Amino acid sequence: MSAAELALASGLALLFVQLPDAPYEETPPEIVERMLHLADLHPGDVVYDLGCGDGRIVIAAVRRPGVRGVCVELDPARLKWAREVAENAGVSSLIRFVQGDLFEVPIQDATVVTLYLLRPTNLRLRPRLLRELRPGTRVISLRFDMGNWEAERTEQVGDPPRTIYRWTIPEPRPVR
Repeated sequence: MSAAELALASGLALLFVQLPDAPYEETPPEIVERMLHLADLHPGDVVYDLGCGDGRIVIAAVRRPGVRGVCVELDPARLKWAREVAENAGVSSLIRFVQGDLFEVPIQDATVVTLYLLRPTNLRLRPRLLRELRPGTRVISLRFDMGNWEAERTEQVGDPPRTIYRWTIPEPRPVR
C-alpha cells in the first residue's frame, strides 16, 4: 500500500470513528408536526427524543394537553440549548432533560420515541427498543428505517421529500 493510500485509509477510518450517532440537522416545523401526527399523541403520553438537538420535537409534543417529554442528548451544549429553547417557549416544566448516551439512558416509561438518527444507529438501537419498551409504544423515525422491521406506516413530507416511519412495539411472542 502506498503512503497516499495508507493516509487515505487512515483518514477514512478516523472519519468513521468520529461520526456521531445523531448528527444535528434542524427538522423543519412542518415535518415535526407530521411526525407528531403519525405518533398519534394522547394525554398521558411520554415522548422521548433520542438525540434531541435543540429539543423542538419534544417542545412541540408537550404543547399538546397532558403530554410530557424527555430530551436525551449526549452533547451538553445542545442539551443546554434545548433547555433554553423550552424555557423560552414556557414548557420546560413539562420536559425532563437528560444528558446521556441514547444506548444507556433508561427509556422504559416512554410511550412514544422519536428518532432522527442514521440508519446504522437505528439498527443498533432496534433490539433495545424491542426489549425495553412496552407493547403499544410508538416509534417514529425521520428519514431512516429499521432494516427488516417493516414500518406499519410511512409518509413522505417536505421538499425535498423525506420519509417518516412509524412502528409500534408488538406484544411479546409466546415461547413454544
